[in-house]
Amino acid sequence: MRHLKLINPARSDTSRLQIAFASSDRCQVNQHFGAAEAFVIYSLSAADYRVAEIAEFSGNDTLKDQQEGKLEAKVRLLQGCAAVYCNAVGASAIRQLLAAGVQPLKVEQGELIEDLLKQLIDAWQQSPPIWLTRALRQQHNTLPADERFSAMLAEGWQEDWPSC
Repeated sequence: MRHLKLINPARSDTSRLQIAFASSDRCQVNQHFGAAEAFVIYSLSAADYRVAEIAEFSGNDTLKDQQEGKLEAKVRLLQGCAAVYCNAVGASAIRQLLAAGVQPLKVEQGELIEDLLKQLIDAWQQSPPIWLTRALRQQHNTLPADERFSAMLAEGWQEDWPSC
């Protein structure tokens, strides 16, 4: 497997999610999850997105007779992603992805990744789907205590005490 991971140590923005796409060309979703030759992972916020990782599996990594082993490697790769977009996904892969906290999402062959990212940003700002709301809540709850406090401070504080 070839794996490129972009690291930006100066970034302390904790309001970003990782979203994966099964794609052989890094432009469109064109792969079945289990047979995917490559994944591109984007870091997404309510305002923008950027490539975070690219992973390519060699031909030996995707052989049909190694089904469970290849699924395990792909699920491990996507650990920490909120979702993975693909053209199809089998029942075993769905179970493993959900157990790892990754929402599998099926889209039509050739859907453009950029279009899907823009749709996600719009949904995040207006009416996020349940899986996105859950991922945001989980991310907020797993922040270290000092970062949770900072996030609560940023939300503002309003005291509404009942009148006695």
